[in-house]
Amino acid sequence: MARTKKGRAVSGWLIVDKPAGITSTSVVNKVKWAFQAQKAGHAGTLDPAATGVLAVALGEATKTVPYITDALKCYRFMVRFGAATTTDDAEGTVIETATTRPSDAEIESALTAFRGNIQQVPPQFSAVKVDGERAYDLAREGEQMDLAARPLWVDSLTLTERPDADHALLEMVCGKGGYVRSIARDLGRALGCLGHVQWLRREWSGPFDASDGVSLEEIDRLARSEEIDSLIKPLELGLTNLPQVIATPEGAARLRNGNPGMVIASGIEWGTEVWASFQGRALAVGRYQSGELHPSRVFN
Repeated sequence: MARTKKGRAVSGWLIVDKPAGITSTSVVNKVKWAFQAQKAGHAGTLDPAATGVLAVALGEATKTVPYITDALKCYRFMVRFGAATTTDDAEGTVIETATTRPSDAEIESALTAFRGNIQQVPPQFSAVKVDGERAYDLAREGEQMDLAARPLWVDSLTLTERPDADHALLEMVCGKGGYVRSIARDLGRALGCLGHVQWLRREWSGPFDASDGVSLEEIDRLARSEEIDSLIKPLELGLTNLPQVIATPEGAARLRNGNPGMVIASGIEWGTEVWASFQGRALAVGRYQSGELHPSRVFN
């Protein structure tokens, strides 16, 4: 006998303006409880000390999470010069200090090495797996790891403000898998003055902006009420970066069963990943091939 799923079959996106001091997983659990949702997940972890956009997918929207995870994201962060910490942010213990401070011109010049396709070594305190264990668990036990560098696309990285000699406010737009803490750490070492992140905020992630974010207080206020569904944004927003095609009635029937179905498309090249809608609702994601969509994900 099939097991009955607990909770409501609610689908869509909730954009949370995450406060400092709570993990991304804890936010997702709170949202899932507040909506009594069967399923929930997030598109891109924020460190507990970080704030800003945490896009939480509910129900069928969880199938679109990869498209938000792969999208560009924007971060504003304050770098504190003069000290390196165990965690590469203000939460860690200071392990090394320096008395020199860079000029604005020196910072601007050093930033050029952190733009475009770069290689980045994750922080010791990160979710990277080492022999099946999380790096942060090993780091808490005092183990020093030789973590491999990972590729990262940095679309832009700019110095936006210099409050004083000890601090620099930066803004970065980057692809998936980036660690802002590593940027601060490596920039400080490149400048010879050391550095770490003092605070960090994700301003936007793909189509989702912090200005549209909901506070945890608002979620608590509306938890398990009829009004809470008004906070949900459409599932289709998670597909913004993919071309859209329109399913024919016959094609929609086939796509709902996971079979290739006819779609109406214009200017779409063979093999392009697209999403199909029918009567204004997302139906499936897949590859476009000669007038048909071959689905890889179907929305119920």
